Amino acid sequence: MAQGIRDKVVLLTGAAQGIGAIYARHLAAEGAKLVVTDVNEEGVQALAEAIGRAGGTARALKVDIASQDDTERMARFALEQFGRIDGLVNNAALFSALLPKRSMMEIDVAQWDRVMAVNVRGPFLCCRAVLPQMRQQKSGSIVTISSNTVLSGVSGFLHYVTSKSALVGFTRALAREIGPDGIRTNLVMPGLVDTDGVRQGYSEEDRARAQAVRALARPQTPEDLNGVIAFLLSEDSAFITGQTFNVDGGALFH
Repeated sequence: MAQGIRDKVVLLTGAAQGIGAIYARHLAAEGAKLVVTDVNEEGVQALAEAIGRAGGTARALKVDIASQDDTERMARFALEQFGRIDGLVNNAALFSALLPKRSMMEIDVAQWDRVMAVNVRGPFLCCRAVLPQMRQQKSGSIVTISSNTVLSGVSGFLHYVTSKSALVGFTRALAREIGPDGIRTNLVMPGLVDTDGVRQGYSEEDRARAQAVRALARPQTPEDLNGVIAFLLSEDSAFITGQTFNVDGGALFH
């Protein structure tokens, strides 16, 4: 078990399904006390109940991370339930498999703005919501999920890649700002992860190409990311901040 995860209070966004649900189950098994959030209220409530049946601790809340009111309510809810906030995982996003592949000239402004609202403003608002409590504690760890498309560039997803690239600068600047308060923030860049959404949104040929360029030439699973997230939330990474961890099986070296 990662040192320091047990009894840590961790907020996890985008937890109702897919990768987020896998993260939640792993962190709960490691002993963290979770607030799991999503716009899908039924899904996130079912997840919290499943974690409880497995012996873990989780509370569910419907949250739209693009809403300042919702993110502030999320922080208040965590404090009401557990009395502190030790970690935040910024996982919720509009990801590439859910977006139509379009050239720059075909992406309409409304869609561009929606991707930025969720993928960039969302983590900004979530961090703003939890920082007052973390500053009071003089401790905390923020983990934000980006994408290895930032390193490779992918045509047809300019809005998505741009939003995930913004999180690199966001994390580095935020690390400088909150470091004096004893708070850390780091970024994780997954590759193309084998989930239901990816299998629906990407062809078999696309998935095979993604696998073929990896040094570890196999599908990437959500479980491949559990270790690095738990590590970054734990005291084992107490002197690491502002860093980017590329976790894609060696598709790209960074």
